[in-house]
Amino acid sequence: MNVAFTPPIAPLTEEQVDFFREQGYFLFKKGMSEDLIDAFNRHIFDIRDQTEVPDWAACEPAKKYALRLFNPHKHDSFSRQLMRHAVVRGALNQLMGREAACVQSMYFYKEPGSPGQASHQDYYYIKNDPMTMIAAWTAMEERIDEENGCLWVMPGTHHWGLLPHGAVKNLEEHESWTEETEGVDTSRQIPVVMEKGDILFFSELLIHSSNKNRSQDRWRRSYVCHYIREDSNVMHREDLRQKYMLY
Repeated sequence: MNVAFTPPIAPLTEEQVDFFREQGYFLFKKGMSEDLIDAFNRHIFDIRDQTEVPDWAACEPAKKYALRLFNPHKHDSFSRQLMRHAVVRGALNQLMGREAACVQSMYFYKEPGSPGQASHQDYYYIKNDPMTMIAAWTAMEERIDEENGCLWVMPGTHHWGLLPHGAVKNLEEHESWTEETEGVDTSRQIPVVMEKGDILFFSELLIHSSNKNRSQDRWRRSYVCHYIREDSNVMHREDLRQKYMLY
Protein backbone atom coordinates (compact mmCIF):
# COMPACT_ATOMS: atom_id res chain seq x y z
CA MET A 1 0.00 0.00 0.00
CA ASN A 2 1.41 3.35 -1.04
CA VAL A 3 1.19 6.18 1.48
CA ALA A 4 0.59 9.62 -0.01
CA PHE A 5 3.48 12.07 0.49
CA THR A 6 2.48 15.02 2.66
CA PRO A 7 4.41 18.18 1.81
CA PRO A 8 5.92 20.13 4.72
CA ILE A 9 4.25 23.18 6.18
CA ALA A 10 5.96 26.59 6.01
CA PRO A 11 5.87 27.97 9.58
CA LEU A 12 8.52 30.68 9.11
CA THR A 13 8.03 34.08 7.51
CA GLU A 14 10.54 35.47 5.02
CA GLU A 15 11.74 37.85 7.73
CA GLN A 16 12.39 34.95 10.11
CA VAL A 17 14.32 33.02 7.46
CA ASP A 18 16.38 36.14 6.73
CA PHE A 19 17.06 36.58 10.45
CA PHE A 20 18.37 33.02 10.67
CA ARG A 21 20.64 33.51 7.69
CA GLU A 22 22.03 36.76 9.08
CA GLN A 23 22.29 35.83 12.77
CA GLY A 24 22.72 32.04 12.63
CA TYR A 25 19.76 31.21 14.87
CA PHE A 26 16.05 31.77 15.31
CA LEU A 27 13.76 31.18 18.30
CA PHE A 28 10.35 29.80 17.32
CA LYS A 29 7.96 30.46 20.20
CA LYS A 30 5.60 27.68 21.32
CA GLY A 31 6.48 25.41 18.44
CA MET A 32 5.28 22.36 20.39
CA SER A 33 2.29 22.15 22.71
CA GLU A 34 2.75 21.91 26.47
CA ASP A 35 0.64 18.73 26.55
CA LEU A 36 3.01 17.07 24.09
CA ILE A 37 6.05 18.17 26.06
CA ASP A 38 4.57 16.94 29.36
CA ALA A 39 3.72 13.57 27.83
CA PHE A 40 7.23 13.21 26.40
CA ASN A 41 8.87 14.10 29.72
CA ARG A 42 6.78 11.42 31.47
CA HIS A 43 7.66 8.94 28.72
CA ILE A 44 11.41 9.51 29.07
CA PHE A 45 11.12 9.22 32.85
CA ASP A 46 9.27 5.91 32.50
CA ILE A 47 11.99 4.51 30.21
CA ARG A 48 14.66 5.04 32.86
CA ASP A 49 12.34 4.20 35.78
CA GLN A 50 11.98 0.55 34.76
CA THR A 51 13.52 -2.20 36.87
CA GLU A 52 15.28 -3.43 33.75
CA VAL A 53 16.21 -0.40 31.65
CA PRO A 54 16.71 -1.11 27.91
CA ASP A 55 20.35 -1.41 26.93
CA TRP A 56 20.20 1.72 24.76
CA ALA A 57 19.01 3.81 27.74
CA ALA A 58 20.95 2.12 30.53
CA CYS A 59 23.38 3.87 32.89
CA GLU A 60 24.49 3.68 36.50
CA PRO A 61 21.43 3.53 38.81
CA ALA A 62 22.47 6.71 40.59
CA LYS A 63 22.42 8.60 37.26
CA LYS A 64 19.14 7.26 35.83
CA TYR A 65 17.45 10.66 36.04
CA ALA A 66 20.49 12.85 35.46
CA LEU A 67 22.67 11.44 32.68
CA ARG A 68 21.64 12.60 29.21
CA LEU A 69 20.00 10.08 26.90
CA PHE A 70 21.83 9.71 23.58
CA ASN A 71 19.99 9.07 20.31
CA PRO A 72 16.59 7.99 21.64
CA HIS A 73 15.21 8.52 18.12
CA LYS A 74 17.04 5.36 17.02
CA HIS A 75 15.11 3.17 19.46
CA ASP A 76 11.92 4.91 20.54
CA SER A 77 8.86 5.84 18.45
CA PHE A 78 7.79 8.75 20.67
CA SER A 79 11.26 10.29 20.33
CA ARG A 80 10.97 9.94 16.56
CA GLN A 81 7.55 11.62 16.70
CA LEU A 82 9.08 14.74 18.22
CA MET A 83 12.06 14.46 15.89
CA ARG A 84 9.63 14.61 12.96
CA HIS A 85 7.37 17.31 14.42
CA ALA A 86 5.60 19.26 11.67
CA VAL A 87 6.98 22.65 12.77
CA VAL A 88 10.53 21.28 12.89
CA ARG A 89 10.26 19.58 9.52
CA GLY A 90 8.68 22.64 7.90
CA ALA A 91 11.13 25.15 9.35
CA LEU A 92 14.13 23.03 8.35
CA ASN A 93 12.76 22.67 4.83
CA GLN A 94 12.56 26.46 4.56
CA LEU A 95 16.03 27.02 6.04
CA MET A 96 17.75 24.26 4.03
CA GLY A 97 15.81 24.59 0.80
CA ARG A 98 14.78 20.93 0.78
CA GLU A 99 13.89 18.07 3.15
CA ALA A 100 16.02 17.36 6.21
CA ALA A 101 17.14 14.13 7.89
CA CYS A 102 17.99 13.60 11.55
CA VAL A 103 21.41 12.18 12.46
CA GLN A 104 21.54 12.70 16.24
CA SER A 105 19.20 13.32 19.18
CA MET A 106 19.82 13.96 22.86
CA TYR A 107 17.52 14.33 25.85
CA PHE A 108 19.22 16.48 28.49
CA TYR A 109 18.20 16.36 32.15
CA LYS A 110 20.64 18.94 33.62
CA GLU A 111 19.65 18.73 37.26
CA PRO A 112 20.52 21.56 39.71
CA GLY A 113 24.28 21.84 40.06
CA SER A 114 25.04 20.22 36.70
CA PRO A 115 27.81 21.84 34.62
CA GLY A 116 27.24 23.46 31.25
CA GLN A 117 29.12 23.05 27.97
CA ALA A 118 31.79 25.55 26.99
CA SER A 119 31.51 27.62 23.80
CA HIS A 120 31.73 25.46 20.70
CA GLN A 121 30.50 24.90 17.15
CA ASP A 122 28.55 21.74 16.42
CA TYR A 123 30.36 21.20 13.12
CA TYR A 124 33.53 20.52 15.11
CA TYR A 125 31.88 17.34 16.42
CA ILE A 126 29.65 16.41 13.47
CA LYS A 127 31.25 17.20 10.14
CA ASN A 128 28.96 16.83 7.15
CA ASP A 129 29.27 17.35 3.41
CA PRO A 130 27.85 19.55 2.08
CA MET A 131 27.70 21.64 5.27
CA THR A 132 24.00 21.93 6.02
CA MET A 133 23.49 20.94 9.66
CA ILE A 134 20.99 22.74 11.86
CA ALA A 135 20.08 21.94 15.46
CA ALA A 136 16.52 22.11 16.81
CA TRP A 137 16.70 22.64 20.60
CA THR A 138 13.31 22.28 22.31
CA ALA A 139 12.65 23.54 25.84
CA MET A 140 11.05 20.95 28.14
CA GLU A 141 10.60 23.19 31.21
CA GLU A 142 8.24 26.02 32.12
CA ARG A 143 11.19 28.41 31.90
CA ILE A 144 14.83 28.04 30.93
CA ASP A 145 16.95 31.05 31.84
CA GLU A 146 20.36 32.14 33.11
CA GLU A 147 19.76 30.61 36.55
CA ASN A 148 19.04 27.04 35.44
CA GLY A 149 21.49 26.90 32.55
CA CYS A 150 20.01 28.28 29.32
CA LEU A 151 21.90 28.41 26.04
CA TRP A 152 24.02 31.42 25.16
CA VAL A 153 24.68 32.31 21.50
CA MET A 154 27.05 34.63 19.63
CA PRO A 155 24.96 36.10 16.80
CA GLY A 156 26.56 36.11 13.38
CA THR A 157 29.50 33.86 14.25
CA HIS A 158 28.29 31.22 11.79
CA HIS A 159 29.88 33.44 9.13
CA TRP A 160 33.37 32.89 10.62
CA GLY A 161 33.91 29.32 9.48
CA LEU A 162 35.19 26.52 11.69
CA LEU A 163 37.43 27.81 14.49
CA PRO A 164 40.12 25.97 16.50
CA HIS A 165 38.88 24.11 19.59
CA GLY A 166 40.91 23.13 22.63
CA ALA A 167 40.68 21.97 26.23
CA VAL A 168 37.99 23.47 28.45
CA LYS A 169 39.43 26.13 30.74
CA ASN A 170 36.74 26.70 33.38
CA LEU A 171 36.03 23.27 34.83
CA GLU A 172 33.96 24.76 37.62
CA GLU A 173 31.47 25.97 35.03
CA HIS A 174 31.74 23.49 32.15
CA GLU A 175 32.04 19.79 31.39
CA SER A 176 35.60 18.54 31.03
CA TRP A 177 35.10 15.94 28.30
CA THR A 178 34.15 18.38 25.52
CA GLU A 179 36.31 21.07 23.91
CA GLU A 180 35.81 24.81 23.45
CA THR A 181 36.51 27.44 20.82
CA GLU A 182 39.86 29.16 21.09
CA GLY A 183 40.85 32.78 20.48
CA VAL A 184 37.28 34.12 20.70
CA ASP A 185 35.95 36.85 23.00
CA THR A 186 32.82 35.15 24.30
CA SER A 187 31.63 38.26 26.16
CA ARG A 188 29.43 38.92 23.11
CA GLN A 189 27.31 35.88 23.90
CA ILE A 190 23.68 36.58 24.75
CA PRO A 191 21.30 34.34 26.74
CA VAL A 192 18.36 32.67 25.01
CA VAL A 193 15.54 32.57 27.56
CA MET A 194 12.95 29.96 26.59
CA GLU A 195 9.56 28.65 27.69
CA LYS A 196 8.12 25.15 27.42
CA GLY A 197 7.61 24.21 23.78
CA ASP A 198 9.90 26.90 22.33
CA ILE A 199 12.27 25.64 19.63
CA LEU A 200 15.65 27.23 18.98
CA PHE A 201 17.04 26.56 15.50
CA PHE A 202 20.75 27.31 15.05
CA SER A 203 23.52 26.78 12.53
CA GLU A 204 26.26 24.20 12.97
CA LEU A 205 28.85 27.00 12.91
CA LEU A 206 27.14 29.30 15.42
CA ILE A 207 29.21 29.63 18.60
CA HIS A 208 27.05 28.70 21.57
CA SER A 209 27.43 27.47 25.13
CA SER A 210 25.64 26.89 28.42
CA ASN A 211 26.59 27.49 32.05
CA LYS A 212 26.08 25.53 35.24
CA ASN A 213 22.54 25.08 36.55
CA ARG A 214 22.74 27.36 39.59
CA SER A 215 19.14 26.91 40.71
CA GLN A 216 18.22 25.07 43.88
CA ASP A 217 15.35 23.00 42.52
CA ARG A 218 14.82 23.79 38.81
CA TRP A 219 15.89 21.25 36.20
CA ARG A 220 16.72 22.19 32.62
CA ARG A 221 15.34 19.39 30.51
CA SER A 222 15.57 19.74 26.74
CA TYR A 223 15.34 17.64 23.60
CA VAL A 224 17.92 18.43 20.95
CA CYS A 225 18.07 16.98 17.45
CA HIS A 226 20.70 17.60 14.78
CA TYR A 227 19.61 17.55 11.15
CA ILE A 228 21.38 17.63 7.81
CA ARG A 229 19.90 18.22 4.36
CA GLU A 230 18.71 15.00 2.77
CA ASP A 231 21.52 15.08 0.18
CA SER A 232 24.22 15.66 2.80
CA ASN A 233 26.21 12.97 4.64
CA VAL A 234 28.03 12.80 7.98
CA MET A 235 31.78 12.24 7.71
CA HIS A 236 34.14 10.45 10.13
CA ARG A 237 31.35 9.41 12.52
CA GLU A 238 30.14 5.89 11.85
CA ASP A 239 27.67 6.16 14.75
CA LEU A 240 25.86 9.05 13.05
CA ARG A 241 25.88 7.99 9.41
CA GLN A 242 22.31 6.66 9.41
CA LYS A 243 19.80 9.29 8.31
CA TYR A 244 16.19 9.38 9.56
CA MET A 245 13.93 11.21 7.14
CA LEU A 246 11.20 13.47 8.49
CA TYR A 247 8.43 12.29 6.14
